[in-house]
Amino acid sequence: MADKHAQLVVLGAGPGGYPAAFAAADHGMNVVLVDEGKQPGGVCLNRGCIPSKALLHVAKLINETREAEELGLTFTPPAIDIDKLRGFKNDVIGGLCGGVETLCKARKVELIKARGTLSDSSTLSLKHADGSTSTLSFDHCIVATGSLPAMPPIFDIGDDRVMDSTGALELQDVPDRLLVIGGGYIGLEMGSVYAALGSAVTVVEMTAGLLPGADRDLVNPLQKRLAKQFHAIHLKTRVNSLESTDSGIVASLEGEGVEPQLTFDRVLVSVGRRPNSRGVGLENTSVEIDDKGFIKIDRNQRTADPKILAIGDIAGEPMLAHKATREAKIAVETLLGEPAEFDNIAIPAVVFTDPELAWCGITETEAKAEGREVTVQRFPWAASGRAQSIARTEGITKLIADPKKQRILGVGIVGPGAGEMIAEAVLAVEMGATARDLADSIHAHPTLSETMMEAAEGIIGQATHQYRPPRKSR
Repeated sequence: MADKHAQLVVLGAGPGGYPAAFAAADHGMNVVLVDEGKQPGGVCLNRGCIPSKALLHVAKLINETREAEELGLTFTPPAIDIDKLRGFKNDVIGGLCGGVETLCKARKVELIKARGTLSDSSTLSLKHADGSTSTLSFDHCIVATGSLPAMPPIFDIGDDRVMDSTGALELQDVPDRLLVIGGGYIGLEMGSVYAALGSAVTVVEMTAGLLPGADRDLVNPLQKRLAKQFHAIHLKTRVNSLESTDSGIVASLEGEGVEPQLTFDRVLVSVGRRPNSRGVGLENTSVEIDDKGFIKIDRNQRTADPKILAIGDIAGEPMLAHKATREAKIAVETLLGEPAEFDNIAIPAVVFTDPELAWCGITETEAKAEGREVTVQRFPWAASGRAQSIARTEGITKLIADPKKQRILGVGIVGPGAGEMIAEAVLAVEMGATARDLADSIHAHPTLSETMMEAAEGIIGQATHQYRPPRKSR
């Protein structure tokens, strides 16, 4: 007999797990939330989204003091107290994690800090921090165990100077020379932080461009800015090996125009993440796993095991916190017998560099790959009064629409605050808004959000602050 029973067990207290537990408790279910961390919040809150954004905020402040000279303001170089900076980051994490624990108590969700392993389809074995063990039976379980940074064996050389994203966020020091392996969003965000703090950052990316998957016209303004902040960006370049030496980590590189060997004080490996499906006990259930390690689910978040559902990174790409939170609501509504399914068509992606890059819905690259006919309209921020007034005119707002009905199918934005602006775009795509809907909605002046309205105006006719000569008929 199990030591405890719960109507619902949620395994993992990240941005999918704790919202699922809260939603179930709000509907009167008896819920136990199990997480092996010292504090809830998962990777996002403890070792991902939140601490990285706290550090990116600091990086933005530093960069603004340097750029202000062009506007007639000169600041002395900042004195960086690394311990105080690390303390700020940790205080942000601690405050938010404490808030989750407080909400658990308020909602009567029992939070158990232990390693949970499925013994079968209705029992969880718990290993507590003090070494003791117990068992927990349940009617249903939502698996929300998330993901962890990928570390290819060739880079795992047993030297703590080679870091994954978790190690980079600990901010042990500011290395003089930092190699970032991978030009995706994690590598660029953390590279931006260390570059602002004073590191000479070298980014190596195997493909022909940074942020593979994003439209090139949106990446270009970001890449131009990063080229000034980073020591070097090497595209179509491979890191064949890393070697630990007294003088640093020696990287063997293969690519056009790059030295075959370079030495760095630290290396950040940011080549993706893999689902946390190992060691969870899924093999003791009827849950099915695909060849990438993701749990197979249907549109209701149900697995092949009738007692188990899955949400978040463990349940497939895209591995985004906000996707996990939405799936949490779907899973709980499914358990309650409500007609819910994951039918969202606009999952926003945001890269919190400076400038930020955000998109949702179909991209222009995807439309071309599918042979899909679309109307693409770009509005340059150089024509925005707000962008001019803050001296940030490199941005672009791009709308992708159906050529006949002018329905908004996708939106891409690059520029300061793009991550906030994309919310309007998500709503437009989800609600089936047309370019006319956006163009006729009054946007406050002067704001960057006006670029959305003006891009829409360009689809239905002429944008106020952008003129395109009419095509001459032949």
